[in-house]
Amino acid sequence: MSWEQQGYWQGQGYDQQYGYSGYPEYTQQPYVDHAQGVPEAPYPEAPYPEAPYPDAAYPLPVVEPEPEPPVTAPPTDAEAEEEKPPPRPPGRDRYFDTLRAVALIRVVAYHTFGWAWAGMVFPSMGIMFGLAGTLMAKSLERPAAKVIRSRLRRLLPPFWFWGVFVVLAMLVHDWMPGWQIVYWIVPLGDPPGNAWGEQAWEILWYLRTYLWFVLLSPVLLRVFRLSPVPVLLLSLAPIVVLQFLWEPPDDRLGSALTDLATFLFCWILGFAHRDGVLERLRPAAVVLLSLAALGFGGWYAFTHQGETGSYDLDDIPLAQAFWSAGYVLLLMWAKSYFGIDFAWLTRFRRTDRVVTIFNSRAVTIYLWHEIALILAVPLIDRFWNVPAFEKWLPLESQWFMFGIGWILIAVFVLLCGWVEDVAGKKKPRLLP
Repeated sequence: MSWEQQGYWQGQGYDQQYGYSGYPEYTQQPYVDHAQGVPEAPYPEAPYPEAPYPDAAYPLPVVEPEPEPPVTAPPTDAEAEEEKPPPRPPGRDRYFDTLRAVALIRVVAYHTFGWAWAGMVFPSMGIMFGLAGTLMAKSLERPAAKVIRSRLRRLLPPFWFWGVFVVLAMLVHDWMPGWQIVYWIVPLGDPPGNAWGEQAWEILWYLRTYLWFVLLSPVLLRVFRLSPVPVLLLSLAPIVVLQFLWEPPDDRLGSALTDLATFLFCWILGFAHRDGVLERLRPAAVVLLSLAALGFGGWYAFTHQGETGSYDLDDIPLAQAFWSAGYVLLLMWAKSYFGIDFAWLTRFRRTDRVVTIFNSRAVTIYLWHEIALILAVPLIDRFWNVPAFEKWLPLESQWFMFGIGWILIAVFVLLCGWVEDVAGKKKPRLLP
């Protein structure tokens, strides 16, 4: 909401500060034409007699001096604050913020329960790449070099802070790094590690893919704007090529190419939303294309379970690409076509507060959630030594571990979230 500007005597006449039209006793005073020396209406029925000599002027009607309007003291700062509506962060879209928060919750749930169907119910990674593409297109209205530096500054310090703990823990557990340790400085490739810490660092593929998309976005956006719809549709071609025509190498390069190809459509879809391309598409065409992509992605996942032992989209890149494409296309098109903004969310202050924290601490939650789940296991093991806990708490339930994991995530947000504030050149706070 914008600040409403207030003034004194607004709408009271020609002078907003000392106007007279607000006083009814002065509204019928005649207007005097000084050039002719006679007043105009409201006295037309009483004309003046002929002047005795040409230059004579009759006296003007006597008008009582007007009282000065009461001077109102300007409101104090405290009063002004009470009159003004509460400020809202500029440029925030609660629909996108809510999608990002739900995506993070789904990621934590998937890493807790291992549900293969979770990616089909809500493809978190595709949604997060789509939202990031929209924000990147908006940011590129400024010089590209400045935008890239800003993105790196926001991403790398939280990553470095988290990486210090992970690297030190792996070194204590007999890890011997090589030159590839440079990927712990700039994750253009998968950072190395040992098996002991694999559960913590295996999630870094998302940061690596995001970083490459940020670096490539100035070129991708320029190509997209040459022919938006064809480029959007052709962005699914790379994953088809990698699946059927050329098998990428089984190394860092191959992993990076596969992940880029898998989520390229979602990233460029963010461009399409930002540039208003989705608003101009026919609803029937969008729904048809979305259902076709969802149908192919689902069919491919269920018919190729023999290769991975599951229909989990995370293990089947082609299915992931098409399922995410159809799903995210519907979400973003609905946002553009129906004007969904979730503005009503601000009426529920606690829920709105939670969504704000999730978005302001998204990197912290993503990086630390696996460590929180790892620490939840030995912590729950300690509970077994307390007879009351053993009797009354569901220590064997994964839902209990899920709850303990979120408690630990909250602790990490309080202890480590300030790094995101520092990276964003903001005042460090426990909670945003």
